[in-house]
Amino acid sequence: MSKPRRSSGSWRDRQERDPYVQQARRDGWRSRAVYKLEQIDQKERLLRPDMVIVDLGSAPGSWSQYVTQKLKGRARIVAVDLLEMDALPDVEFIQGDFQEDAIFEQILEAVGAEGADLVMSDMAPNITGTRVVDQPRSMYLVELALDLARRVLKRKGSFVCKLFQGEGFDQFVVDVRRSFGKVRVMKPRASRAGSREVYLVARNYQL
Repeated sequence: MSKPRRSSGSWRDRQERDPYVQQARRDGWRSRAVYKLEQIDQKERLLRPDMVIVDLGSAPGSWSQYVTQKLKGRARIVAVDLLEMDALPDVEFIQGDFQEDAIFEQILEAVGAEGADLVMSDMAPNITGTRVVDQPRSMYLVELALDLARRVLKRKGSFVCKLFQGEGFDQFVVDVRRSFGKVRVMKPRASRAGSREVYLVARNYQL
């Protein structure tokens, strides 16, 4: 959804040297984030044919791209972002803020009456580099994602989201445990070692 706003060349230089960035280009993926989902899926076996999936903060689309290729088109994917996203086969893209009633209604219509099997979110705020600013923003986004998941998931559905370790993290995990039978926090290999970024995987949603 966003990347650090650093004017120096340090972020760009690191990107160019990043082996996952280079591999994503070679393999035709839209961003290095695809490998995080791939590694989560390898451990958790999240994806199966004929799922209904909501991809929050989807742009540029690598997570939706991975799902549609992994399942060979046998999934209904509803991708949502404030930013534009180039079209992908078997993916319905909704541009807008899912907090707005009109956008949320579009999501509900696209998902269908039975609900979603999986809600996944790789959203992150625009990074300022100041933790006291960035951490509350990141927690706000994951709380929004959790709220949407609770509203659209079917029973026994799953929820995956990116979050950052820091203030509010432990309370959020406790909150997720109230709604899901199994909750795991993990750090994929593709997540940079120096980053506070981790991923929460929640299974078996209890309505």
